[in-house]
Amino acid sequence: MKSDRLLSILLLLQTRGRVTAPELAERLEVSVRTVYRDVEALSAAGVPVYTERGRHGGIELLAGFRTDVTGLTADESRALFVLAAQDAHAALGLDAALASALRKVMAALPAPHRPAADLTGRRVLVDATRWLGGPRRAVDLAVLQDAVFADRRLRLRYRHSGHADPRTYTVDPYGLVSKAGVWYLVADRRGRPRLFRADRVRSATPLAEPVRRRPGVELADVWEVLRRRVEERPGGLDVTVRVRRSRLDLFLRLNAASLAALPDDDGVSEWVTARLSYGVVGEARALLAFGDRIEVLEPDEVRAELAAAAASVTELYRRQDRSGE
Repeated sequence: MKSDRLLSILLLLQTRGRVTAPELAERLEVSVRTVYRDVEALSAAGVPVYTERGRHGGIELLAGFRTDVTGLTADESRALFVLAAQDAHAALGLDAALASALRKVMAALPAPHRPAADLTGRRVLVDATRWLGGPRRAVDLAVLQDAVFADRRLRLRYRHSGHADPRTYTVDPYGLVSKAGVWYLVADRRGRPRLFRADRVRSATPLAEPVRRRPGVELADVWEVLRRRVEERPGGLDVTVRVRRSRLDLFLRLNAASLAALPDDDGVSEWVTARLSYGVVGEARALLAFGDRIEVLEPDEVRAELAAAAASVTELYRRQDRSGE
């Protein structure tokens, strides 16, 4: 463990420059005293590391010192080659760069680790795109990406779901997030966190003004707030349904976000009872896609909503005269 920690300190100093002892202690989950002992051990081993005290002090390597040691273990080497599907890298224009980087990493790996790393890359693939997601509008991330890396404000023309006309916003971007195959721009608008689906951005114009992010706030912090806001929104409407076993797996996949409790399944019965949570009654109309393979047991207002919707569809297809429809 100590050798891994020494190598971690060395690599952190090599990539970050001057780092304070408390910061190293926090990253390595050890005490500040342990960090100083490790620095002394590095110095005794011939590494040109020194400590500068004072308000702006820290621990630093002698200017120009570099080491080519990767220090990767067998598991760490394999982890690098467990790759997501190429879509994310291609969307950012980094697919060729990724392939080149992996070739360089492979060449730098200790020889005993290379076969396992290569095998992992050919045997494990992570595809973050959901099944049955349907066709999506092509997304051009180039302008959004340029603004994010140049730390510039953005003017967006953005179409909200259910609205035909786009609206215009000036935002301060933190970064881009790919969630289940969908790209989002995470940004502040008037100092408040907002989430913009990239495929709903109709145009994006970088402004000359520098970005105005909240001090000390990073992309991961804003994303966590927005993610919780979406996932933990109050349902307010509990719906009990029974589902034919033959459609249970599909039901669970398509309704995972609305599932309030695991189904009451004895593994034998033809019907399985489940409980869903919706924000409004109208959201339950999605259950009509399962036809007679799902029945809403309660509440009565949802049964009435689905009955009215089904009657409306039935009437539409019963019309004999379709002129003007």
